[in-house]
Amino acid sequence: MSLTAHGNSFDAVSLEQLRRRRSEKWATYPADVLPVFVAEMDFPLAPAISRVMAQAISEGDLGYAYADGSRLAAQFAAFAARRWAWDVDSTSVVAAPDVMVGVAELLRGLTTTGAGVIINTPVYAPFYSVIAETGRRVVEVPLLGSNAGGRLPLDGIRAAFAAGANTLLLCNPHNPTGYVADRDELLAVAHIVNQYDAVVLSDEIHSPLVLAGAEHVPFGSLPGRAAERAITLTSASKAWNLAGLKCAMLVATSDVMRRAVAGLPANLAARAGHLGVLASESAFAEAEPWLDDLCAYLDETRRWLPRLLADRLPGVHYEPGQATYLAWLDCRELGLGPDPAKHFLQHGRVALTPGPAFGTLGRGFAR
Repeated sequence: MSLTAHGNSFDAVSLEQLRRRRSEKWATYPADVLPVFVAEMDFPLAPAISRVMAQAISEGDLGYAYADGSRLAAQFAAFAARRWAWDVDSTSVVAAPDVMVGVAELLRGLTTTGAGVIINTPVYAPFYSVIAETGRRVVEVPLLGSNAGGRLPLDGIRAAFAAGANTLLLCNPHNPTGYVADRDELLAVAHIVNQYDAVVLSDEIHSPLVLAGAEHVPFGSLPGRAAERAITLTSASKAWNLAGLKCAMLVATSDVMRRAVAGLPANLAARAGHLGVLASESAFAEAEPWLDDLCAYLDETRRWLPRLLADRLPGVHYEPGQATYLAWLDCRELGLGPDPAKHFLQHGRVALTPGPAFGTLGRGFAR
């Protein structure tokens, strides 16, 4: 498989070069282990971003971030309009170091100690830790099965709010399954949220990575009152592999939520990384063709992986997601216990993310 549109070749990845990297992904395990336990890609940077980074370094432009009044909000708003037909008021975009820092600060500002926060499991493991860190309480409402049509558990969410929860921490596109909620599901969620005067914090960090056949609907783009109780959190970090540069965005699309964001720590934007701001601006403004090529490549890999598993590991089941480069592997048929990642690390020297980290429904799975 090879893709070279716009001069990009995503097959040109050298394991020898990757092992020289010093990030967590490549430094955690010995050199004989293939690390695929972190949600990062191994492709070279988009050329437009590389140029911006090289220029900043050559000019010694490595000071504190200037996210307030910068081009970041305007470039994201233009990207959102092109990509999702989302009309974002750039004055409503606030920078943060990363999405989970934003979630933590919003939970502190919008909820009280002990408040119930709904998550749709199996879900991104740091959801658990950030809820605990802020002194709030996890309320697990599992996703519906893939044969259920829409997978957001509307009845379960309604029941959790009725029982006292006041926040939904939504993951859309969903990590680890790659599920993408459709407009009708999100409108139904919004109706429930408004009914209970609750709040939606919508983690949409994987939204640029929605693949062919699916459509991402930003929660903040929903019409009328539907988005009134919601804040969208997103970043260029996953789609363009910029996580270490530390830059994310909070987008509030109603006066109620803008006031909530205005009450966050005044120096939140200043905690973003300067290089992260520069790289994100470049990603949104100049690196969309690279992203299109990447999504086409990922569309092929999600079709290729099930065939490979059927040939090499027929006891492992995988349903291709609608977004992201993640693969949620059902290993229960192999009888390897609740954490099959241990077996694959010990016997195959491949480091996967343990399924139980995503909640009790992750037992027997690996990402």
